[in-house]
Amino acid sequence: MATELASPRYEVPDTLEAIEFCYQQGWTDGLPVVPPTPERVAEFLAVATLDPGTVLGEVADRGRAITAEKAAINAVMAGCLPAYFPVVVAAIQALTDDAFCLHGSMASTGGAAPLLIVNGPIRQQIDLNAGGNVFGPGRRANATIGRAIRLLLLNVCGAEPGVLDQSTLGHPGKYSYCIAENEEATGWEPLHVERGLARDTSAVTVMAAEAPHYVRNAFGQTPEDVLATVADVMAHGGYTQGAYLVVVAPEHRAVIERAGWSKADVRAYLAEHARRSAAELKRAGYLRGAVEPGDAQRFPPLVRESDLLIITAGGTGGTFSAVVPPWAGGRSSEPVTRAVAACADCAVPADSAAPTLGSEEGGAH
Repeated sequence: MATELASPRYEVPDTLEAIEFCYQQGWTDGLPVVPPTPERVAEFLAVATLDPGTVLGEVADRGRAITAEKAAINAVMAGCLPAYFPVVVAAIQALTDDAFCLHGSMASTGGAAPLLIVNGPIRQQIDLNAGGNVFGPGRRANATIGRAIRLLLLNVCGAEPGVLDQSTLGHPGKYSYCIAENEEATGWEPLHVERGLARDTSAVTVMAAEAPHYVRNAFGQTPEDVLATVADVMAHGGYTQGAYLVVVAPEHRAVIERAGWSKADVRAYLAEHARRSAAELKRAGYLRGAVEPGDAQRFPPLVRESDLLIITAGGTGGTFSAVVPPWAGGRSSEPVTRAVAACADCAVPADSAAPTLGSEEGGAH
């Protein structure tokens, strides 16, 4: 395997100066980054058995090619361990699929971020969080894998806020947006199996997503009770057609599964009930025109069953679930799933240490 790196190298006196240099070059998301030494970058490439010049994907609208070297540099900067890198690679391959519409979603005023949903054995091998605080901080793999994608969009794709990224408000998922499905806690088929992969295959599904919208229902005793609340949040959180993710936390899932409902049953219910009347939609500005007779009895559909991604994740305490709406571009961006390639060593030692930093730094661009 070729190991020659093509990126510029910069000599700096020490690690702190390297961090400040990255700030000066505009290579950060606002937080400090790990200086990407050539040795560390080479470790990442070796784990994924990739040559530095291997093209992982292209963004045709930007005229940009994402090479394995650039991906590894940004994964190092994000604080990833080498074992995480195959997940980053699969996510890049998914994001650059034409169906995802990467340029449109990252340049839009809508403020979406790429959400990564990880399935398969890799989740436990690298200690990804699928439980409590799943969308929040606390787990290195979730935080740094998601951050690697953000740094890559900034440094390779040019998604600089206020320049290419025209997001009106943005949301915290633009720092890092990576979760895993808790496959062991349920009899439901995992997301990647529903999307055509074998259960023992590791996979990443990406979608252009808004921030999570909480669903609270402490009293529901039937699937209909619980899912009526989910449908209400979907219908009132916006009326953007496209792929919605529903994250069903354990207490709600227990109610639904006790009744024998599958993910397909959940999708069918939500596609039928996540609606508002045409009169409400016109008053809220989602449909044009004045309210007309009959509008109160007309309920335009929000989602197709095939638009709904259902997973189980989250902590065991609290009667909450979540709806993650799509980017405002709707169906112009479709979720994409890619298998994670086998790597040289995807096991993370329990006492894994922070990367050793040097003084010769690889450029981020």
